[in-house]
Amino acid sequence: MTSLPSVSNSITVRLELPSRATAVSELTGAVERAGGLVTGLDINSSYSDRLRVDVTAAARDSDHADDLVEAMRQVEGVNVQKVSDRTFLAHLGGKIKIEAKAPIRNRDDLSMIYTPGVARVCLAIADNPEDARRLTIKRNTIAVVTDGTAVLGLGNIGPLAAMPVMEGKAALFKRFGDIDAFPICLDTTDTEEIIRTVKAIAPGFAGINLEDISAPRCFEIEARLRDELDIPVFHDDQHGTAIVALAALRNALRVVGKELADVRIVQSGAGAAGSAITRLLLHAGARDVIVTDINGVVSKDRADIADGRDPNLTWIAEHTNPRGFNGTLKEALRDADVFIGVSAPHIVAEEDVATMAKDAIVFAMANPVPEIEPELAAKHATVVATGRSDFANQINNVLVFPGVFRGLLDAQADGIDLDIMLAAAKALSDVVKPEELNPTYIIPSVFHPDLSSVIARAVTEAAEANGRGRVEQD
Repeated sequence: MTSLPSVSNSITVRLELPSRATAVSELTGAVERAGGLVTGLDINSSYSDRLRVDVTAAARDSDHADDLVEAMRQVEGVNVQKVSDRTFLAHLGGKIKIEAKAPIRNRDDLSMIYTPGVARVCLAIADNPEDARRLTIKRNTIAVVTDGTAVLGLGNIGPLAAMPVMEGKAALFKRFGDIDAFPICLDTTDTEEIIRTVKAIAPGFAGINLEDISAPRCFEIEARLRDELDIPVFHDDQHGTAIVALAALRNALRVVGKELADVRIVQSGAGAAGSAITRLLLHAGARDVIVTDINGVVSKDRADIADGRDPNLTWIAEHTNPRGFNGTLKEALRDADVFIGVSAPHIVAEEDVATMAKDAIVFAMANPVPEIEPELAAKHATVVATGRSDFANQINNVLVFPGVFRGLLDAQADGIDLDIMLAAAKALSDVVKPEELNPTYIIPSVFHPDLSSVIARAVTEAAEANGRGRVEQD
């Protein structure tokens, strides 16, 4: 399927063209015939015989953007002067910065902000380390940590190339949670070295967000850091995905009138996201879950699981597949109520969805290409969701991680657990009111004004209820 033009591949072209009456319409027509979408046209300057124009157009990808420029160039009399990629311009010089909160206008200000006055604050923290939360940036600052081994759908591109994603994540934390986040890109893939490094920098942060670290190393890194640190450690690829998937499923089940405990769920993918989804589904009350991976159904008698080499797969095998199913994914989908995919493109066919139970739910969340194209799944399933922004029901982690961390920081939590994640999922799903709920609206927009605050409040209450939160003292 040919993708549609997207603002993520938007270009602005500065060009000159003759001032004849039809010149502008010729230009926009050329872009549209080439498959582009003109989103802006500004006359920069005008002369007696020509115009200087900035044309902004959305393309499908970089090659298509080149085609659009060439189409403009072919219009009679057009002289292309400059082409700017708007996405690259948005990243120019980075997307975040640090600013001082207190003014430094004179010697008095300087003596309080820095020496000699700062020494008194240092000694206060030395006497009572908990004061660091109220007297330093620690109170509202988290580290976004990666080794660059599993970045988006790009794979192992390394720490430098991962930096734009980590900056973007920090920008989202600030925009949606008012949290100061700092990208930490580590030039090592050694599990022990990553753990040591994060522990060494932890005193300056109130939480750690692990990001884009490949499985299975991410499981040990996250588990060890949770055990060895007294601040929350959240692996967004695992826990953020699980929370938003469960929230979407709760509302999808409301749409079709089914209960989580009664439905048969087939899941494709047992990596970082898949395993976390499985654990949270079971914690929320799901009872009939079958998980598949590249080697087939995860079951206790599978050779690569029976030997116990992969503790994650062993756990899944011991807690899922209650009917002992050993067929293929295609066979597992027959009469299933729910399909959740966090795996690979195009592994589910239209005819597979047609064999699912009445009022089926399909979450094809592989990005950027889903397990089945949503328009095909929608021919047979009542509710369809993906991880993409160009279809209804986008299941995206940005819906949840700012609110979760906002709640954890407000509670001064020392960690996060399944109860807190379940509370976040329930809060997220409940943002969609019963009168708003329908098959194409099971999850709110990230720009919903109450989203992060509602999730944060639920997380704070859950953390305090299970003893992970601490009373705020100013």
